[in-house]
Amino acid sequence: MTTAPIVHPPLGVSHGFFTRQGGVSGGIHAGLNCGYGSDDQRDAVRINRGRVAASLAVGEEALITVHQIHSADVIRADQPWLPGAAPRGDALVTTTPGIALGILTADCTPVLFADGEAGVIGAAHAGWRGALTGVLEATVQTMEDIGARRNRIRAVVGPCIAQASYEVGAEFKTSFTEQDPGHGEFFAAGARADHHQFDLAGFVMARLGALGLGQCHDLALDTYADDQAFYSYRRSCHRDESDYGRQISAIALLAD
Repeated sequence: MTTAPIVHPPLGVSHGFFTRQGGVSGGIHAGLNCGYGSDDQRDAVRINRGRVAASLAVGEEALITVHQIHSADVIRADQPWLPGAAPRGDALVTTTPGIALGILTADCTPVLFADGEAGVIGAAHAGWRGALTGVLEATVQTMEDIGARRNRIRAVVGPCIAQASYEVGAEFKTSFTEQDPGHGEFFAAGARADHHQFDLAGFVMARLGALGLGQCHDLALDTYADDQAFYSYRRSCHRDESDYGRQISAIALLAD
């Protein structure tokens, strides 16, 4: 099992942006597929998630995820829940040591947050819709509500689809520029008429930068371009595959 390169977390925090390598899933899900929502064998996903939990120094049952719905909804996690009981939302925050907050992605942007001094962590699933409608801002606000200070929060943007791989249509761009004409800077001309290349990571970094956080970092890893390291929904569609795996990004406060 391997992880994408990470920046140094605050003391007392463990985290990782996990690749697809090192798991037990087979076929089109081959590797470390952590998505119960995929068509993969449930036992394989459970084993994969257990390996992730172990690497974060938490129990298997303590690695939790939400039922992601491309929203700006943030869930406060005070205790673990079973996969089948996961609440709907797209971000998690906690002050509870020993819980690992996980985000599942296959092109969307995972963002991990930590204020180590306050003992507050967060994780957000920032697809284009969630990023546009405020999931990052909502995550930081919820962290502040439970004791974090935004000028101490560190945020890291994990592997996601890169601009060179992300062609979108004119209507997609309009949904951004109608909110703010300045959002047009995140779109480059596409190879086809009336198409554009969208910079999702750049957009996410800009939203984070406007929040006044202590530190923001982008790993700049393209999920679409590297099929050995990452699952990609768009790549699976282009290959006419029946399903796709999900990599996980997770963060935990370490218990004393």
